[in-house]
Amino acid sequence: MEETAVFVKMTGKVTLFVTRHGKTMLNTTERVQGWADSPLTAEGVLVAEQLGRGLADTTFEALYTSDRGRTLETADIVMRHADFQLPVNQLKGLREFGFGKFEGEYNLFMWETVSKRHGFPSVEAFFEVHKHDAPRVMIDAVAEMDETGMAENWDIFTERLLQSLDLICEEHTEGHVLVICHGMVINILLSLLAPNRVDGPIENASVTKISYANGEYTVESANDMQYVARGIVKN
Repeated sequence: MEETAVFVKMTGKVTLFVTRHGKTMLNTTERVQGWADSPLTAEGVLVAEQLGRGLADTTFEALYTSDRGRTLETADIVMRHADFQLPVNQLKGLREFGFGKFEGEYNLFMWETVSKRHGFPSVEAFFEVHKHDAPRVMIDAVAEMDETGMAENWDIFTERLLQSLDLICEEHTEGHVLVICHGMVINILLSLLAPNRVDGPIENASVTKISYANGEYTVESANDMQYVARGIVKN
């Protein structure tokens, strides 16, 4: 059963194909990558090409990305291999979470630091207790520990994500819109709109479909790799 959440009032139906960028250098080295950026790896380019070919039969009315280079690079590859061209609308609000001083650190170091701050001896122990609210707890802990003041808290992060969705759906009230953004962005949107759809990390180049109609957002599918599979060239 599809879950819904109400945020804005409009007519018509628009379906957002929300995808994560291709795999990057910092993804590969298991380092924190939020507002920081790194280029796609060969693997990341390949999966973006596959996604593009898999989306070739879908007509898009518009394309949105965050303002990070990895989403722009992915968008260019997808369009070339899907054989369409659209203006790229960059939305700063679609950026990945800003990790502040933890940008570029190893992911494990950040999670260990968060776990210790909350009194847990290990990351595993932290997740045993915070099975369902780990992202929110982590986000607020990072913001509290960031002396630079650059990290975002949960309220700031989620507000800009929902505002970005609203903006896209105000500008496009029907058809399909391609949105290329980030893993945590997609996971948090799922946690806000359809919590039962949150199931592990978001795969690079996966598609999460979010539709808007009659004043409601509906998650139609999540973390779907079928479009990548369609785009695999068989020898």
